Amino acid sequence: MKRIGVYLFIALSWLLSRVPHFILYGLADIVYVVLYYIIGYRKRVVFENLRNSFPEKSNLEIKHIAKKFFFHLSDTFVENVALIKMSKKRVLQMVEYEKTDIPEKLFNDGKSIIGVTGHYSNWELYLTLPVILPHLVLGVYKPLNNKFFDRQFYKMREKFDAIPVTMSDSYKTVLKYNKENALTFLGLVADQRPPKISGNYWTTFLNQETAIFLGPEKIAAKLNSAIIFIYSEKIRRGKYLIKIKLLFEDTSECKEHEITETHVRFLENLIKEKPEYWLWSHKRWKHKRDPETPIH
Repeated sequence: MKRIGVYLFIALSWLLSRVPHFILYGLADIVYVVLYYIIGYRKRVVFENLRNSFPEKSNLEIKHIAKKFFFHLSDTFVENVALIKMSKKRVLQMVEYEKTDIPEKLFNDGKSIIGVTGHYSNWELYLTLPVILPHLVLGVYKPLNNKFFDRQFYKMREKFDAIPVTMSDSYKTVLKYNKENALTFLGLVADQRPPKISGNYWTTFLNQETAIFLGPEKIAAKLNSAIIFIYSEKIRRGKYLIKIKLLFEDTSECKEHEITETHVRFLENLIKEKPEYWLWSHKRWKHKRDPETPIH
């Protein structure tokens, strides 16, 4: 049965990667009905997160955002299944890049980059970054428990010659390339929930006490990497505009937690502007702060 499921998934991915746009998103509409109205996928989590994040909004406004979120989530679901088997040509038709000389300038100045992002819009499309970046692209990811799906998404993420790196190996990998004098772009999705046992930085994010990874800040302190925030705007279904915002060109003079606070606030502002594009189904606030741990 597992083998049959594997073959069916591969066939589905192949099929979705080749069907016309209107069929792909017609299927996404069906997925939306199933997720929201039939199985109610994590609806309690979504509504709780939204209410806690936006206490000033009415129940009607919260419901409106939730429905728009599930609609977008359905789009990203079918897109990401299709991306696994999608041709490079068609993937590139899904994205545009805002014109910028930031990566090239940093490369010419001999600077490696830490690219911070969040679970906003469709973050899997950053697999196309090697097309526009002169740096060696390292994409940090969290391995999936299912080895088959983990392998499929690994192959997808290296489609454009990025090098997928696990979270646990990210630090030593970027140090290795630094010793070899290779200029790297290290992509970090920095809004995940850190393990409860690790020492984390606590701040207020979306009106809630939130633990934050200090990875970008710690690596930047070691390598004096530039810090950028990378994000995408959904222009329409199946079309995304990817943007790059330079946060710090020189991190050697940054104060403690300045980098962390800056990228957290940038993401927070993005979410407040268009909340439907963030991953509200994630149990981001599952862990609570120990009263003895300071909040900044």
